[in-house]
Amino acid sequence: MPPKSAKSKDAPAERPILGRFSSHLKMGIVGLPNVGKSTLFNTLTKLAIPAENFPFCTIEPNEARVNIPDERFDWLVQLFKPKSEVSAFLEIHDIAGLVRGAHQGEGLGNNFLSHIRAVDGIFHVLRAFDDPDIIHVDDIVDPVRDLETISEELRLKDIEFVERKIEDLEKSMKRSTDKQIKLEHEICMKIKAWLLEGKDIRLGDWKIADVEVLNTFQLLTAKPVVYLVNMTEKDYQRKKNKFLPKIHAWVQEHGGEPIIPFSGIFEKNLCDMPEDEAAKYCETNMVQSAIPKIIKTGFTAINLIYFFTAGPDEVKCWQIRRQSKAPQAAGAIHTDFERGFICAEVMKFEDLKELGSESAVKAAGKYRQEGKTYVVQDGDIIFFKFNVSGGGKK
Repeated sequence: MPPKSAKSKDAPAERPILGRFSSHLKMGIVGLPNVGKSTLFNTLTKLAIPAENFPFCTIEPNEARVNIPDERFDWLVQLFKPKSEVSAFLEIHDIAGLVRGAHQGEGLGNNFLSHIRAVDGIFHVLRAFDDPDIIHVDDIVDPVRDLETISEELRLKDIEFVERKIEDLEKSMKRSTDKQIKLEHEICMKIKAWLLEGKDIRLGDWKIADVEVLNTFQLLTAKPVVYLVNMTEKDYQRKKNKFLPKIHAWVQEHGGEPIIPFSGIFEKNLCDMPEDEAAKYCETNMVQSAIPKIIKTGFTAINLIYFFTAGPDEVKCWQIRRQSKAPQAAGAIHTDFERGFICAEVMKFEDLKELGSESAVKAAGKYRQEGKTYVVQDGDIIFFKFNVSGGGKK
């Protein structure tokens, strides 16, 4: 067996994650006016989980929670036939259209930008179709220019925020010799320099100390982006669009984040059809909805994963932040689970599916006990042992 030190040298180091360390994260739909944001959101709203499924949670008209499609979850439900089943979900916010000059208050301006600050990731909707009946805010359809417009507006707002923060820190430095204030000032100057070079925060190779400061700011350009290219149904079906190559080139030059082509009108019409009719339409036209891919990609983009608890009473997905350790994952179920954590009994979904039962997984030696340092992986099936003032429990 190779020494542990050699193994650790070979393993790539995990980059510190930008953003809130929470399981309750949100994606916001962002874009210029008349690009298809509301059409997309209205389609998602029809798929939304009823608010009463989530106690003490009121979903506003511009918010929706949609289930994460997952064949693993469906398989577990079929296996255990539980009394209760709870899927993972993605919360999506519809944000009003941005216009040039928003960072200075144009259009809905600061209101719009504050709504983006409140979410954790961005679905950036781009219009890639001509239609004389749908006015474009700049009178001409040019998705790359739209990309530049929104990217610049978010970056300018971040510069404004950081400059104000630097001013506040410099005032504090005159009154105090606190090393932490000086360190935060140095980091802010580094952040400002990065932004002034025309670069988004999420694309930087930041140190842990930098990320700790950045995560208190929730800067707009720190948020992950998924680009949604809205095209005609015809273009979507034939998988061709005159704007796509230029959009792809721009995105590759600016971080290479996911691009998902979709057709807002196709998704709307499909959602309005009865299920059997929709399935037949897709089969006849050799086309599939992009909505499942959009939802799953958005969930992954904001660094969420989930583990399963599974049995005859309930099959449930528990959402946690990527890189969470076993006690933190236990805390997603109940704070007592984290406080009194003993161990996590873990089996991989793939092993359970291959072998067919928990007893078979154990017999194959693939049922493991993990301690406090175990980093939970997406799709783990976990039974937690804990002890708070007495006997251990699940």
